[in-house]
Amino acid sequence: MSHLKANTLTSEVSALIRKELLLEWRQKYALNGLLLYIVSTVLVCYLSFNVTLGSTSPITWNTLFWIIILFTAVNAVSKSFSQEREGRQLYYYTLASPQGIIIAKILYNSLLLAVISLLGYLVYSVVLGNPVQDHTLFLVNILLGAIGFSCTLTMVAGIAAKAENNATLMAVLSFPVILPMLILIISISKNAMDGLHLSSSYDDMITLAAVDAIVVVLSLLLFPYLWRS
Repeated sequence: MSHLKANTLTSEVSALIRKELLLEWRQKYALNGLLLYIVSTVLVCYLSFNVTLGSTSPITWNTLFWIIILFTAVNAVSKSFSQEREGRQLYYYTLASPQGIIIAKILYNSLLLAVISLLGYLVYSVVLGNPVQDHTLFLVNILLGAIGFSCTLTMVAGIAAKAENNATLMAVLSFPVILPMLILIISISKNAMDGLHLSSSYDDMITLAAVDAIVVVLSLLLFPYLWRS
């Protein structure tokens, strides 16, 4: 019985992710808008720091990068539920379980944020230089950050959508989780920029992965009640 439920959930998640990818491929406005946002923000940072001051310090480089990625993530994930009309949500309710819906949303948003973050890292490095010494650790940190932002913001976006897309509510609810997550991410990135051994980042990486796991479990437990409302 449990094996059958697992197969059903897997098929639901794969179908919903495929739906999200097809919609994005047909519309393309979300991905193009996010890329435009990142490029324009990086250019503003370049004009503000490199042109004015002549260079960007590694600490400033690291902080600016993750602030850009964070606000890009908020813009990307905030539309997860708001762009779907009530009739479409009711249609999903008759076809898929709430667990399948929230898992599909988290996985799709994680994939979207990972792609956007990696492209943003490329653009950011070309325009503002790249002081990172351990690129492997930095790239792993980008993936962990994308998953963490996706897990947190997806659940909060669902709550905000039920509250008539209250942007203030989304900011208030996500802040307590995003802030410690952002501190861990910046700490790991600094270790990568300084070229420290991977072992120096183990504790932060484990803590970050644990926070991601806790948010996913809470989403699976709480989203069914939110979906039924």
